[in-house]
Amino acid sequence: MLRQYELVERVKSYDPDADEALLNRAYVFSMKAHGSQLRASGDPYFSHPIEVAGILTDLHLDDETIATAILHDTIEDTLATPEEIERMFGPNVARMVDGVTKLSKIEAQTENERAAENLRKFLLAMSDDIRVLLVKLADRLHNMRTLKFIASPEKRRRIARETMDIYAPLAERIGMYEFMTELQALAFQEMEPEAWASITKRLELMRAGGGDLLARISSGIRLLLGRDGIVAEVTGREKQPYSIWRKMQERHIPFEQLSDVIAFRVIVDDVADCYRALGVIHRRWPMVPGRFKDFISTPKRNGYRSIHTTVMHTDRMRIEIQIRTREMHDQAERGLAAHWAYKREGDGAETQQASYPWLKDLIEILDHAASPEELLEHTRLAMFQGQVFAFTPKGELIQLPRGSTPVDFAYAVHTDLGDQTVGAKVNGRVVPLRTQIQNGDQVQILRSKAQHPDPAWEGFVVTGKARAAIRRFVRHKERDEQIEFGQKLYDEVVSRLPAPLGSNALKEALKRLMLPDEASLMVALARQTIDDEALMEALMPGAVGKPEGDKRPPKRRQQRSAVSIKGLTPGVAVKLAQCCHPVPGDRIVGLRRPGEGIEVHTIHCRHLAEEADAEWIDLSWGTKNDSGTARLRLVVRDEPGALATATTVFAREHANIVYLTLEHRDRSFHTYAIDLEVKDIQHLMKIIAALRATGGVSSVERLSG
Repeated sequence: MLRQYELVERVKSYDPDADEALLNRAYVFSMKAHGSQLRASGDPYFSHPIEVAGILTDLHLDDETIATAILHDTIEDTLATPEEIERMFGPNVARMVDGVTKLSKIEAQTENERAAENLRKFLLAMSDDIRVLLVKLADRLHNMRTLKFIASPEKRRRIARETMDIYAPLAERIGMYEFMTELQALAFQEMEPEAWASITKRLELMRAGGGDLLARISSGIRLLLGRDGIVAEVTGREKQPYSIWRKMQERHIPFEQLSDVIAFRVIVDDVADCYRALGVIHRRWPMVPGRFKDFISTPKRNGYRSIHTTVMHTDRMRIEIQIRTREMHDQAERGLAAHWAYKREGDGAETQQASYPWLKDLIEILDHAASPEELLEHTRLAMFQGQVFAFTPKGELIQLPRGSTPVDFAYAVHTDLGDQTVGAKVNGRVVPLRTQIQNGDQVQILRSKAQHPDPAWEGFVVTGKARAAIRRFVRHKERDEQIEFGQKLYDEVVSRLPAPLGSNALKEALKRLMLPDEASLMVALARQTIDDEALMEALMPGAVGKPEGDKRPPKRRQQRSAVSIKGLTPGVAVKLAQCCHPVPGDRIVGLRRPGEGIEVHTIHCRHLAEEADAEWIDLSWGTKNDSGTARLRLVVRDEPGALATATTVFAREHANIVYLTLEHRDRSFHTYAIDLEVKDIQHLMKIIAALRATGGVSSVERLSG
């Protein structure tokens, strides 16, 4: 453990103007606050924050950040208060300490909720001051180095999984690859101990058999470049066990077939020498196709720059070579910490979010997530490094995860653009929105202010930002429609009361039902968390007519009028049943289950008999409903053009085929199931009559449960 004077000397060695008194106060305060507390290893607890501070001195961070590291556990684990920290160390240190304080004392929450709430607070603090992230990463790194002292295997695995899912990707996002690599290695060792041991043993055997292989190849590359007048520093290294294991999993190959397990770094003076060195290396050894990446001309989103290439070396051995300048190397090793400048005025949240656009994306996800599980899911998606580069029509480069679609692209450009997307052109050609974007594509988004996110998009988008925005819209849309539907149910219930309501009846009913406002009441009615009788009794005590002292539930009362579903979006507040496929004009009923939306069935659906426990609601379509989807079973003769004749009828009648599948085929007939979008029941009957009069069609019937 670093002593007080050693820590101060470290900071003063790279920052002579550092506030020595601040560091001394923090050291003494933390030591006294933690007192006799011990870690799982048996060491004094105070050793942990000092080791975290030591890690950050290696990154040459400023005095406020070092003080934050020393104090980061005082609020959570000691009697120290935020007010005390602010009074003694200033508002900046107090804010950062609060940002890295874990919320492990919230025992009532699930593991996911604790992790998500910890991450939520951390991201908000990080958006104000990016130094919070650096302290948190150092804190997690030291905890991972001492993970073996935790007795519980389940707790060790949970911490390792959280490290792999959240903290290693965060380190990658800010270009701190040394942090990322060590975090991944330590987490992998805990999560997959057998795989870690096997790969480590194989690396030892390879090392023993190859002798000074790394030194020989490094020397050869250095001499090769020197003959062309390029002065270079060349170092070799084995890839980490986790990196090797991930490639084995991705390529589905054993260790023996994984040839590029060693990599070399070539560090030169300037960018021109990077490309000269690349040319020399490619002239000497053949390049492996698909293994070349130029992150100098197109840097990664975290600012990482380098040239990566894989060549076939002697003895048919593939080696990876990274070529970069010393400045790029410093950035790659230390990432954000390599060029911090926090003492400048104007380094507020807006400046930092402009410098790190991925941080702005994470904050948007934070606003959109509805639950801890959603926050963790979307944040993990957002933090993993993208692999596809695409361009806007103006030439701006957008980096996305592999498998991204135009919808992901639109949300990456701006949330409003994503919300208003109606179509897309890729390389000048109109494509479906689920089309996967390829490297180098130029993507133009077609937009309309009248458009809203389609819930179906969630089925194919891959970025956390897009998925969070779509889910947010669906939640708001669902609530709006539940309020509208609940209002209709409320009006129907009021119509069954034995007398008119007084002016304060609703206000008093809300108090009796312990609901904050009318909107909450309407949502509760739509989701049947409050039944009709409870509402009637709250509005007009005694209206249900249950004898005093009778605790039996009142009998269900029949509704007098149908509730209109006009204006409600199928699949949001109401769901059209897939067993009977109701369309406008059908007589319909709704099934209402506690906590769920309304499921709409035709009155003749045979599945209704199986739903005796659900509450039935008499529904009506209202007027001017857009359309519905009916399912037909179409039998055509096995002769050329028979199906084409049937589809001609659909086209003539302006009916859209949503789904078509071949159910059965024999020598004489083909049977198809077809989902057809129609205006109403009259439109459907007209189509069925036209099909029955068409040659080649043997029979057609509507499937309704």
